[in-house]
Amino acid sequence: MELVVDANVLISALISSTGKTSEILFSDKIKAYAPEYLLEEIKIHEKEILEKSKLSKDEFEVLLSLFTSTFKIVPFSEFKDFDKKASEICPDPNDTEYFALALKLKCPLWSNDKRLKQNYLRVIDTSELLKLF
Repeated sequence: MELVVDANVLISALISSTGKTSEILFSDKIKAYAPEYLLEEIKIHEKEILEKSKLSKDEFEVLLSLFTSTFKIVPFSEFKDFDKKASEICPDPNDTEYFALALKLKCPLWSNDKRLKQNYLRVIDTSELLKLF
């Protein structure tokens, strides 16, 4: 199954690296993608992640590298043509790039943000994803 990974999914995996989210990220049953913007969001939330996870800065960097190796980071230039449609349907302007990439790839968005649910693009959360496996 192809999926676009939202930053909140990766943040969850970084905070609890032995949880179900991590298990799914390393599963061979999914092929995951993320916009470059995901890395910017992780940097914005780095301090919070470090506090909640109790990871050292070095451990965080290693874990981030490990997790991001499980999906393909896609530059905005590859899906910018879908940005206008994404801004029309995305309930949160901060998540437009995730929607645009999912529209380009014609696949669901994996996000635990309930506000992103709408009727145009399938948004699947971790608990729903676990039921599919």
